Amino acid sequence: MSETTTARDGLSERALKLDAADPLAPQRALFALDDGVYLDGNSLGALPVHVPARVQDVLTRQWGELRIRSWGESGWWTAPERIGDRIAPLVGAAAGQIVVGDSTSVNVFKAVVAATRLAGEGRDEILVDATTFPTDGYIAASAARLTGHRIVPVAPADVPAALGPRTAAVLLNHVDYRSGRLHDLPALTAAVHAAGAVVVWDLCHSAGALPVGLDEHGVDLAVGCTYKYLNGGPGSPAYLYVAERHQAAFDSPLPGWNSHADPFGMTPEFAPADGSVRGRVGTPDIVSMLTLEAALDVWDGVSVDAVRAKSLALTDFFLECVEAYVPAGRVASVTPVAHAERGSQVALRCAEAEPVMRRLIERGVVGDLRRPDVLRFGFTPLYVGFADAERAARVLAEVLDEVPAAA
Repeated sequence: MSETTTARDGLSERALKLDAADPLAPQRALFALDDGVYLDGNSLGALPVHVPARVQDVLTRQWGELRIRSWGESGWWTAPERIGDRIAPLVGAAAGQIVVGDSTSVNVFKAVVAATRLAGEGRDEILVDATTFPTDGYIAASAARLTGHRIVPVAPADVPAALGPRTAAVLLNHVDYRSGRLHDLPALTAAVHAAGAVVVWDLCHSAGALPVGLDEHGVDLAVGCTYKYLNGGPGSPAYLYVAERHQAAFDSPLPGWNSHADPFGMTPEFAPADGSVRGRVGTPDIVSMLTLEAALDVWDGVSVDAVRAKSLALTDFFLECVEAYVPAGRVASVTPVAHAERGSQVALRCAEAEPVMRRLIERGVVGDLRRPDVLRFGFTPLYVGFADAERAARVLAEVLDEVPAAA
């Protein structure tokens, strides 16, 4: 028996034992999955199996029978705050600070502009994560033009040195979408506050995968999507967190009738509502919002700390399998080894990334690609197991044996 075969057999056996001992393993049955390996939940989470029936009720009974009465009788009007309170424990927030609605991009715009207003006069710079997801950068640049601020791109690690008396707001990603690097939210938040500025965190790649601690660490504002680790469905509404201490002064750049203190008064003057309701704008997207609410049921009784522990164990194990199976020199991990610096994905640099990912998907291992050369594998602990990690690494090795190395 070859050394490679022995290693493969050993890792395969370990995977089965780890899955058998996994306290989160029963959660997998709550999702609609096939025989493949789905490692793209960091882009689109899998469908919880109970959601279609719940959505059918929204369509046929709530809309079809009750019609407009459902704004009150079915709780449509209060859904943005009610669902926000369900997300709150997953990101370490008390109730009353998160409102659900609009896209992440729209919420980034609200948060960045509001942050500059909270910062006060005499501060004219907005620091932006230079490695950020492009839309965050586009939105921040537009917000800067509208408010007369200057954008300062900076790597997250260099934020403390870049802060100064002119800094109004800082927009940061908790987890880098390409590499999976986890940035130090507590330390960076403290540094921003020490400089007298306001911080906005983008939680798209961390919420539902690891503890965030918004209240514990004194975060000012945060935004996030719900279709990745929260499994809310394609295009499901995003959310906005406004710390309670800022809610009375939170000045949204998009005031709408839904954020009015008396929305049905239809007065020409705007008077902001109290609390997180200020983060609303227009009529909520009820069907997608209630789809998200149903999907959040999979979190009942689940500890975020247990999710984090499994996430780290899964990514550790996957990296071990890659090292054992994949020919030397064909891939290199750009995801940090240190647990304190790792999100819930593994990004592998590979010169032949495009054909490799295409063949992986054809063989039932679904990850994704970040051009030009990054293979990205997201590990969603609620439904990904250790046997999935072992199989993904094994198939990756087989594909690399077939795809010629770049010259």
